[in-house]
Amino acid sequence: MIENLTEQFTAPGTWIKVSGGATDLQRALSAHWTMESAAYLMRTRFAVGTDDPPSPYQTRVSMEGDVVDATVVDATCVTAASGRLAPAGEYGVIDQVETAPAHQRRGLGTIVMRTLGDQAARIGLGTGILVATEDGRHLYRALGWTVQSEIAAAHVPED
Repeated sequence: MIENLTEQFTAPGTWIKVSGGATDLQRALSAHWTMESAAYLMRTRFAVGTDDPPSPYQTRVSMEGDVVDATVVDATCVTAASGRLAPAGEYGVIDQVETAPAHQRRGLGTIVMRTLGDQAARIGLGTGILVATEDGRHLYRALGWTVQSEIAAAHVPED
């Protein structure tokens, strides 16, 4: 089945992600596909509660439709860390979590994750899901997230 998809969809910029190991996906790909680094499907139970960031940082939360954005800004209002939460039924999907290199190792990613979890719990979302990189997996595990599956991904490179 995957073989059919990889032959049918060949436009540059096309991605395919599957739950499972990279070896199985790689065997199914035709030559014009490029494998990506391993990722992990993770989940947690959301809970109300968050922490304030260390001084001089501030947390900002905004909503556009159902999507929640959490941003930590520095004293000059430059984004230091951010992430996004979108509801999917009873689940909350967290995505685009990142901390700017100049602001790493200060707990700001943790602040973003707890802020998003707090917002999710307050709007009635019980379970969180995300796809983590290898580096992100360590942060999320420390925050109580558990790995459910490896995610294998590949794409057709853009010119």
